[in-house]
Amino acid sequence: MTVDGPDQLEKLKEIGAICRDVLNAMGERVAPGVTPWELDQLAGEMLEERGATSAPRLAYNFPGHTCISVGDAVAHGIPDHRPLEEGELVNIDVSAEKDGFFGDTGASFAVGAIAPELQKLLDATKAAQRKAMYAARAGQPLNAIAKVVEREAKKHGFKIIEGLNGHGVGSWIHEDPTISNIYYPSEREKLTEGQVITIEPFLATHSHQYVEAEDGWTLRLAQGGHGAQFEHTFVVTKGAPIILTA
Repeated sequence: MTVDGPDQLEKLKEIGAICRDVLNAMGERVAPGVTPWELDQLAGEMLEERGATSAPRLAYNFPGHTCISVGDAVAHGIPDHRPLEEGELVNIDVSAEKDGFFGDTGASFAVGAIAPELQKLLDATKAAQRKAMYAARAGQPLNAIAKVVEREAKKHGFKIIEGLNGHGVGSWIHEDPTISNIYYPSEREKLTEGQVITIEPFLATHSHQYVEAEDGWTLRLAQGGHGAQFEHTFVVTKGAPIILTA
């Protein structure tokens, strides 16, 4: 969507803050022995308290309030009862709706102490998201985002997972445009002022592809290894972004 006035912006800020607070609370609880199901229950309680609805449940009848992906799962993981283990990475994606407006955010977290390579992966993915978000200015080509993500991935020696993209958001959870993390020179679309989008790089140590698990939801790394994702919803401006989920 494109923001049309201060009332819409305030509604977007409200749902963005809810998603941010839920993600932060879940991230603080990440530790060895905690289960994804327990984290998801916390999310459900917080969303209800704030008068918000889980977007995956609302839009897709997803079997959880949030998506929690562990190990070689990189997206759309169903919260389960397997305790988190020391040294793993867990990705949490929180999206929600309130008063007809949607917000979407996500982050990958270390479970206890992790290997230096995995910390490097987290740092590189977070940096790619932030740098790409600040490059997303009104009038700039949409593929400027992917150019930044590719540069950061290459600089740190990581792969981009193909087919996992950012997107428009605001009046629905997934809207146009699709925002690729892979640079296509032929892309001619430009970003516009007031546009509400997400940028969410997915970087990995070994895999550049994913496969869908038997549960019909979870996306796992096709070539194994580890993956990470960071995501924010923001409003495009001619200058710095208005970050709704930070």
